[in-house]
Amino acid sequence: MIVSRFAPSPTGYLHLGHALSALTAAKLAERFVLRIEDIDTARCRPMFEQAICEDLAWLGLAWETPVRRQSEHLADYRAALDRLAARGLTYPCFCTRRQIQAEIARSPSAPQGPDGPLYPGTCRALDPAERARRTAAGEDHAIRLDVARAAALAGPLTWQDDLAGRVAATPERLGDVVLARKETPTSYHLAVSVDDALQGVTLVVRGQDLFEATHVHRLLQALLDLPSPRYRHHRLLLDASGRRLAKRDGAVTLRALRAAGRTPADIRRMVGL
Repeated sequence: MIVSRFAPSPTGYLHLGHALSALTAAKLAERFVLRIEDIDTARCRPMFEQAICEDLAWLGLAWETPVRRQSEHLADYRAALDRLAARGLTYPCFCTRRQIQAEIARSPSAPQGPDGPLYPGTCRALDPAERARRTAAGEDHAIRLDVARAAALAGPLTWQDDLAGRVAATPERLGDVVLARKETPTSYHLAVSVDDALQGVTLVVRGQDLFEATHVHRLLQALLDLPSPRYRHHRLLLDASGRRLAKRDGAVTLRALRAAGRTPADIRRMVGL
């Protein structure tokens, strides 16, 4: 059975890019589930969650209940994080963003990832006693994945994409990603890997902008003994200037299009479905 999902963050109103993901996922699914990714408590709002459900219903989509809200399942992510820590695959990182930028600037050959310079691994080399002392003292820190150690333990991995075919997982290209912070006790990478398994998702439909993240997700699946779903990373919808549609850039929302008289059939044509 094909189980697919739509997993928006309630940080703004849905736009056409969201419609493409949701409509594609629902079209391909025998079971369609909704997940609200609301771990960013500083930006998520109940009004946006309500609007998400209204927009999806207007498009004619129906989903299984209950809806999974990440904020209600922090214990699941903590358990996964503890499993990784018990295997020596995580470490506390006390670096601020400014310190990381300064370290990168000082390095003549800073490693590069898909989105720019990678974390240089400053805290990976900290003495265990110093880590323990600083953690016990209550210093702010993030939890990072030691990706080289984790990848060596997991061995060669692949994942299947409907459009790209069989892809060799190379999580090292994203560096030692953050898995949790003090203010956000899980990260996107960890939470979606756990959630997809717990919701029985067999097909992940999302934009091409998240293709690179899948390398890390495949690694986490292997480390946590989670099933690996099939993926479909669809094209990105662009605005008139050639930028991908994004809430932060004020992309025209589905609510605005509806108010202007557009119909669900219009939306399907606009996204090419």
